Amino acid sequence: MRSLKERIIAVFFSLNGITAILILLGIFYLLLSGSFLAWRDIGFFDFLFGRTWNPTGFHSASYGILPLVMSTLMVTAGATVIAVPLGVACAAYLAEVASPWEREIVKPVIEMLAGVPSVVIGFFGLVVLNRLIARTFSLSNGLNALNGAVLLALMALPTIISIAEDALTMVPTEYKEASLALGANRWQTLRLVIFPAAASGVSAAIMLGIGRAIGETMTVIMATGNAIAWPRSMFQSVRTMTATIAIELGEVAYNTTHYYALFAVGFVLFAITFLVNLSADLFLQRSSEVTRR
Repeated sequence: MRSLKERIIAVFFSLNGITAILILLGIFYLLLSGSFLAWRDIGFFDFLFGRTWNPTGFHSASYGILPLVMSTLMVTAGATVIAVPLGVACAAYLAEVASPWEREIVKPVIEMLAGVPSVVIGFFGLVVLNRLIARTFSLSNGLNALNGAVLLALMALPTIISIAEDALTMVPTEYKEASLALGANRWQTLRLVIFPAAASGVSAAIMLGIGRAIGETMTVIMATGNAIAWPRSMFQSVRTMTATIAIELGEVAYNTTHYYALFAVGFVLFAITFLVNLSADLFLQRSSEVTRR
C-alpha cells in the first residue's frame, strides 16, 4: 500500500511537470505562429531593428520595435540598479544582523508589500512620485522612465528580499562558526563565506526580481508617460513592450498586420525573458563549479 501511494504521488507530480511544460510550449507556439504572419508582411529585420512604431500612420504604417525594446531595457535596468543592492542588503540584515523581534516586524511588512496590487503602486507613481520627480529635477512632469524604474524596483524588492534571505539563512551554521574561529569578523564572514555559499539562491532571487520587473504592465502604463520615442535619458517619457500590447491589443482589428505585430512584440519579450533566465542558469552552474573547487 505504501509503495502504491508513493507511485501515485510520483505520477501526480510528473503530470504537473508535464502540464507546465505543455502550457509553456503552447504559449511559445501561439506567439511564434502569430509572429511569422507579422514578419511576412513587415520583414524580420525591419520589425526588430526599425526605429519607428506607428501602426496608424496616414501614408504608411511603421512597425519598428527597437524603441520599445530599448525603453523596456532602460526601465528594467533602472529598477535592477535600485532593487538589487537594497534587496540583498536587507536580506543580509534580516538573516545575520536583525534581532528576532525585528524580523517579526520587518518580514510581515515586506510580505504585505508583495500583495499590493500593481494598479495601486501605479496610482502612487501617478499622484505622488510624479510630482516629487518633477519638483526635484525641475521637469514639466514626472511621468518618465525614472518613475517607472522606481516603482518596478519597489515591486521587485519583496521577491528579492524573501528569496535571498531564505538562501542566506540556509547556509550551515558550521560555515559561520569556522570563519569566526579563524579570526574573521562578522562582515568578513558575511562577504567571504556566507554570500559565496548562498550565491545560487541570491542569484535566483535577483533573476526572479528582474523577471518581475520586465513583465510588469499596469504600473508602467500609469507611470512612464507612454511616449513612443527613442529613449535618451531616464527623464524622458517612454513606452515599454508590455504597455504597447496592453494599450493597443484591445483596439486593433483582428487578422491585420498590426494585430499580428503585437503577437511578435510578445514573442520578443518572451525571448528576452528566456535569455535572462538562461544566462542566470549558466552563471549558477559556473558558480557551483567554482565553489566545488
